[in-house]
Amino acid sequence: MIDVGALRALRSVAALGTLARAADDLGFTASAVSQQIKRLERQVGVPLLAPAGRGVVLTLAGQAIVDSAPDVFQALERCAESARSVAEGAPRGTLRVVSFSTGIRGLLAPIMERVSTRCPDLRMHIAELEPDQALHSVDTGSADLALLHDADGLPVHLPSSLTQRHIHTDVGDVVMHRTHPLARLDAPLTSDDLAGHAWATSPPRTVCHQWFRRLVADLPDDPDVRHLIDDFSTQLSLVASGEVIALIPRLARPPLRDGLIVRPLRRPPKREVHAAWRRSAHGSPAIHAVLAELQRMQNADGPPDMIGS
Repeated sequence: MIDVGALRALRSVAALGTLARAADDLGFTASAVSQQIKRLERQVGVPLLAPAGRGVVLTLAGQAIVDSAPDVFQALERCAESARSVAEGAPRGTLRVVSFSTGIRGLLAPIMERVSTRCPDLRMHIAELEPDQALHSVDTGSADLALLHDADGLPVHLPSSLTQRHIHTDVGDVVMHRTHPLARLDAPLTSDDLAGHAWATSPPRTVCHQWFRRLVADLPDDPDVRHLIDDFSTQLSLVASGEVIALIPRLARPPLRDGLIVRPLRRPPKREVHAAWRRSAHGSPAIHAVLAELQRMQNADGPPDMIGS
């Protein structure tokens, strides 16, 4: 009989390329992962890994096992979900959820109390991961549910073993001090309205910096960027000086301190947020309970504090 834990270890090594990375992914030591794979080799009777520089590669036999692994894991998960469904379909146990940071703040944290109230036997365990890592974690079984945002408008490529549902559309607004000249404009701001003003913005190679560059792309002069700050609370502390404005996604926006106001944009940058889970877990009462709470929040006009004054 093939050991399921050892099969999961081999699949992680195949995806990540080294025993050390697989160990980090699975929460074991590299030695423990190595022992699991050796045990699997004894069970099937052939070598599954071969050394390659500082890493390892799969043998043909190892690749054949990895190619078949999703069917094994999905069959096992369907067995477990069938048992949970028989038990009156009540959400229980631990649901492992992974999400990008602002998805945790703006979408998951606001539903925690309601999930606990409606599903007292269900515990959510949340970890922060970027979309590509979150997908890998769900696909390999290290997590059960992921919240993903598209990267600058490019949809996340979903493995065939996963399915997804649209959860939320996040948009960016401009935040300023109430004494700032733009605060006098009641209509949504245009690109031309933003010309000549100083900014605090997110650093390059972040989604929010890409939003900012697109927003100011048509202006005749380069934008006056005074501060590059990754933390949105820190950006707002600089905006409070009255000298700069900031483009901040609604999901990421902390409660505004006194004196700060929000102005929407006529053509705001957007990103779509999806929930993803394994097709084999589609019957999970726990997943459906969390998705239902996320949907209730959207039906109630979105996360708290999304619309500022």
